[in-house]
Amino acid sequence: MASSSDKVVETVIAGNYVEMESEGGKGKDMKSRVSSLLWHGGSVYDAWFSCASNQVAQVLLTLPYSFSQLGMASGIAFQLLYGLLGSWTAYLISILYVEYRTRKEREKVNFRNHVIQWFEVLDGLLGKHWRNVGLAFNCTFLLFGSVIQLIACASNIYYINDNLDKRTWTYIFGACCATTVFIPSFHNYRIWSFLGLLMTTYTAWYLTVASLLHGQVEGVKHSGPTKLVLYFTGATNILYTFGGHAVTVEIMHAMWKPQKFKSIYLVATIYVLTLTLPSAAAVYWAFGDMLLNHSNAFALLPRSPFRDMAVILMLIHQFITFGFACTPLYFVWEKAIGMHECKSLCKRALVRLPVVIPIWFLAIIFPFFGPINSTVGSLLVSFTVYIIPALAHIFTFKSSSARQNAVEQPPKFMGRWVGTYVINVFVVIWVLVVGFGFGGWASMVNFIHQIDTFGLFTKCYQCPPPPLPHQLNATATATAAAPSPHHHSLPPLHHHGGH
Repeated sequence: MASSSDKVVETVIAGNYVEMESEGGKGKDMKSRVSSLLWHGGSVYDAWFSCASNQVAQVLLTLPYSFSQLGMASGIAFQLLYGLLGSWTAYLISILYVEYRTRKEREKVNFRNHVIQWFEVLDGLLGKHWRNVGLAFNCTFLLFGSVIQLIACASNIYYINDNLDKRTWTYIFGACCATTVFIPSFHNYRIWSFLGLLMTTYTAWYLTVASLLHGQVEGVKHSGPTKLVLYFTGATNILYTFGGHAVTVEIMHAMWKPQKFKSIYLVATIYVLTLTLPSAAAVYWAFGDMLLNHSNAFALLPRSPFRDMAVILMLIHQFITFGFACTPLYFVWEKAIGMHECKSLCKRALVRLPVVIPIWFLAIIFPFFGPINSTVGSLLVSFTVYIIPALAHIFTFKSSSARQNAVEQPPKFMGRWVGTYVINVFVVIWVLVVGFGFGGWASMVNFIHQIDTFGLFTKCYQCPPPPLPHQLNATATATAAAPSPHHHSLPPLHHHGGH
């Protein structure tokens, strides 16, 4: 009985999407064909590109820094663990989305001009308290996710053009990123997410090859892990890396057939691991402990046309990722002020602008590239991406009737409902203790240390000092005493401080 009703529901969902797809521009004229090719995406491949390109952007540049805090073995182990946990909770979110959507379709609710979001799924399945908690965590995470992209833009461009300080670059990129208000929804990211993935792929392999060709710096040390604070800060940065699915529901909603989403995130994560593991390991192998004072991997690699190319591609990608993080915030804001179903693109773009202003402001207050990732990871991603979806799945299907009538039954190889329950409980406990507990403590200590060291509104965070700060005085004295011999012996070491 359940399977026949599922089939009916599936055809309802598919029907809606086929109808929308035909509207999406399968007409005869050239303009609609080009629009369909570049702009209007809703296939499984579009969702895969969106997930993979959204998952790893500027984090690629901070993972070597995490490896220097964690050591090589822990760095690799945490990437594999959080990659798996992240894929699992993305699967749970997709199950809950299909469950919510199916129940609403049965009630003849039409989602024609409405983008379903995670907090609405929680509301429909578990009530308003869950909705409020989900909304608070999701919005705060996406807000800081957007802030991180702006900080990363300024941090990267500085390695090509240091005529302006990083704060000035943040002002400029804030204005550029504000143009994302004109991108209506995730349907319209087809060409962007495809290009985004090409860009991160190039950058990851550039970091890997450039580090191997550069070789190990003289007297390289790999002393991590040395302190608990650093260890758990690094671990939560990796937790953040694989927590890119605060936008999973919006990406699913942009698909013609969202039921096909289930394994997309896992395949995207496997691809992302082929980028993050070699690049982080190679940069850490080459530079070791120097990374502890350089949270952006670009700072240590010598300047070359290849590096400049990687910086430019990452800048464009960060613009795309800013749009990814901000678009759900635009939707929430539109719904709050009653403009979400407005047909006029210009009106919607105009009302979205107030969302960009606090993001811009926060990026100027806290320009701590690297440490801010860990803080957001431990305090926000832990709940938004791991704990809330796992708990929501447990509570949605706690009654036997809910389990019997579930649209999607858990797979046999996972041990059906019992296996799923056990995995969910493990995710909640592990992330609560290691991610939020230890990680929250460590990243807040580290974050406060950055404020004490550099101050709020700092003009140029981590602008190239010598590799180890305590060498500053010694170097100055040595250079003053005997300029010529030291002058010739220093550049190989200092050259990599980043220009």
